[in-house]
Amino acid sequence: MNKVLGLKCKECGEAYEAGGSHVCDLCFGPLEVALDYDYIKSIISREKIEGGPISLWRYVDLLPVDSGWDPNVRVGFTPLQHAPRLGAAIGLKNLYVKNDSVNPTYSFKDRPVAIAVTKARELGYTVFACASTGNLASAVAAAGMKAGLETYVFLPADVEAGKITNAAVYGANLIAVNGTYDQLNRLCSEISDEEDWAFCNINVRPYYAEGSKTLAYETVEQLGWLAPDHVVVPIASGALYTKIAQGFREMVDVGLISNQSVRISGAQAEGCGPVAAAFAAGEQSFEPVRQPDTIAKSLAIGNPADGNYSLAVARQTNGVIESVTDAETVEGIKLLARTEGIFTEAAGGVTIATLRKLAQSGDIGVDELTVAYVTGNGLKTQEAVDGHVSVSVTIDPTMGSFEDAMDSRQQADMVWSAPQVTTG
Repeated sequence: MNKVLGLKCKECGEAYEAGGSHVCDLCFGPLEVALDYDYIKSIISREKIEGGPISLWRYVDLLPVDSGWDPNVRVGFTPLQHAPRLGAAIGLKNLYVKNDSVNPTYSFKDRPVAIAVTKARELGYTVFACASTGNLASAVAAAGMKAGLETYVFLPADVEAGKITNAAVYGANLIAVNGTYDQLNRLCSEISDEEDWAFCNINVRPYYAEGSKTLAYETVEQLGWLAPDHVVVPIASGALYTKIAQGFREMVDVGLISNQSVRISGAQAEGCGPVAAAFAAGEQSFEPVRQPDTIAKSLAIGNPADGNYSLAVARQTNGVIESVTDAETVEGIKLLARTEGIFTEAAGGVTIATLRKLAQSGDIGVDELTVAYVTGNGLKTQEAVDGHVSVSVTIDPTMGSFEDAMDSRQQADMVWSAPQVTTG
């Protein structure tokens, strides 16, 4: 038997063979992988998973690949860190941070790319490519080159310098495009129609998207085979958000947990928050943002492919989709760093700022077991905190200079801690 039944249209349900396709011929809806959960249930177990690789490949029975993955690359099974100091700061008693900034290229994108590159080779492609807002670029460059495939990466010309360096170092063909992500994504779609290339987030997207659901699997396993009460997930295309929801459902479908009722909330930046705006207005569909304007460039997708599906997931799970300003994003980055020692990129700042907003509004209960997904490393987007952090003091290499600096600091602390008296 085969765990992969094929592909099916998310809109009309039309079935297709498991090839390199992503759009329904009948209704032009998106295709997704169809899995045989009854068969998977017969071969999977907690014990089998726990005895597997220390990576996302421990869940291979739930992934749409048959063979050819590289067990030596540790993608996934990242830390689920208890976050009591962050929780205390924002009023949550049972908070965890899923830290995906420690993957091989420092973002969660290594997960879906691991599936996509494996499937691309399985389907016989020799060229691997992507359209990226930044993080995907480095993940595809690294995985494609390591797999021995000719590799092309397309990304906006104004993406953060750290992400360009992170992608370029692997030696892939790096192509900067003057335009928004949505414009370059349309260009890549045209190229995929003409060239026999595996674009991981276009014609191989049904398989690529499946990698993101492993975040849900790991969360359940790392909590002792328990689903959380509430999670907060950043939304760019919406694939991560919807696939995490799918992952929690699949844990029940294959018998690894008996039930779950996870509330799934989403985080967007105000400068590119079409899904959050639609949610706030009570709409079933979103209006695209033509010119994104946010420091969270990895979330700057104005026309998210899974935006409407994200709205449906939020309502089905009693979640909330909220947006935050750039200033709140920067404070989110700093708050996570000073409370839990994690330096996240701007997208993570959006997640933490949204987490804080939802906690303060009561949308997340004080006692809910909550997980916030931090998806990328702060060293990639240092520009986001430029001007907001600095050296505390500069001294000469003498004890006298040090003591003078400490005296000055103590005096400053006394001024700031003194009671403020008002008159009138």
